[in-house]
Amino acid sequence: MPVTRLGIGTALPPHRLSQAESAAMAQRLSATNDAQATLLRRLQRRSGVACRHSVLLADADGPLQERLPFYGDANPTTAERMARFAAEAGPLALMATSAALAAAAVDPAAITHLVTVCCTGFQAPGFDLDLIQGLPLDPNVARTQVGFMGCHGALNGLRVAHAFAQADASARVLLCALELCSLHQQLGWHPERVVANALFADGAAATVLAAAGPPAAGAGALPVAPPWRLLASGSTLLPDSADAMAWTIGDHGFEMGLSPRVPALIAARLAPWLDGWLDAQGLDRAAIGSWALHPGGPRLLESVRECLDLPASAIEPSTAVLRECGNMSSATILFILDRLQRAGAPLPCLALAFGPGLCVEAALLG
Repeated sequence: MPVTRLGIGTALPPHRLSQAESAAMAQRLSATNDAQATLLRRLQRRSGVACRHSVLLADADGPLQERLPFYGDANPTTAERMARFAAEAGPLALMATSAALAAAAVDPAAITHLVTVCCTGFQAPGFDLDLIQGLPLDPNVARTQVGFMGCHGALNGLRVAHAFAQADASARVLLCALELCSLHQQLGWHPERVVANALFADGAAATVLAAAGPPAAGAGALPVAPPWRLLASGSTLLPDSADAMAWTIGDHGFEMGLSPRVPALIAARLAPWLDGWLDAQGLDRAAIGSWALHPGGPRLLESVRECLDLPASAIEPSTAVLRECGNMSSATILFILDRLQRAGAPLPCLALAFGPGLCVEAALLG
């Protein structure tokens, strides 16, 4: 039974870092000589990220250290980073979920299931409690946390939400993916981590799902775009790729291991699996009207485009979100889906995201 996505909402921290400021921060945190500083500036230019939002930024016109005091002379410990997560996660999640509920025209009290997705912070109770108290939701709401799944976590969350909505026709499921990646900037020189430092950003996105369609519009109501339905989801683990991407907890934040082999590995193995999965849905690549591709970086996007033989226009929504917001890990794919739906993109839409494993997650929407 298809499940309808009734509404979607997104939220960004109020302050942002320009590419020039990001390059200056990278030099201060990681470069120890002129050659490294030059390489960092080049990485920033090639990142495809024009600006990024962060909960750590202060609204100041002075030096970067005044705008980003969290990364001062000392390297924050994981405990210090998690304390900041506990303070910042709830308000941003409330912004995204409030927008999603308004777009869906669903009363918070009607939500029966809450699914939260995050891989950049852990606390108990988590920001799900902030949502229950702040929206507010029924205290009897069924809670599920999808944790530490990486950039494809929102698609894992959609699969969980889909199952809940299919099992109960009266269910109303609220999904929220929130990531505060800027809490995990890594200090010092490490080739894989300086690349991650150039890409990742903060953001939250939420959506409401139900087995039933949206309520009928009243007389005289303005026409709105029909909601999209989640038709199917798929997943695969690429063989011999476990060492290509990792997300681990260290003494000074969560550490990204990102091999330069990732784009080539995905390019070599994605198309055969995807073609088989689409065939099981009675479709082929030519039948897909629009694509929501997680922008792990410009090289990854281009590798996926080439291996799937897609036109350049197919990845433009993904490159636009990367350019304007950076890579917000799990929340990013929902930003792209929101952009596509608002633009009236043709259906069906295929969402693809990638994460440690290497794993590929897919969702088909129509």
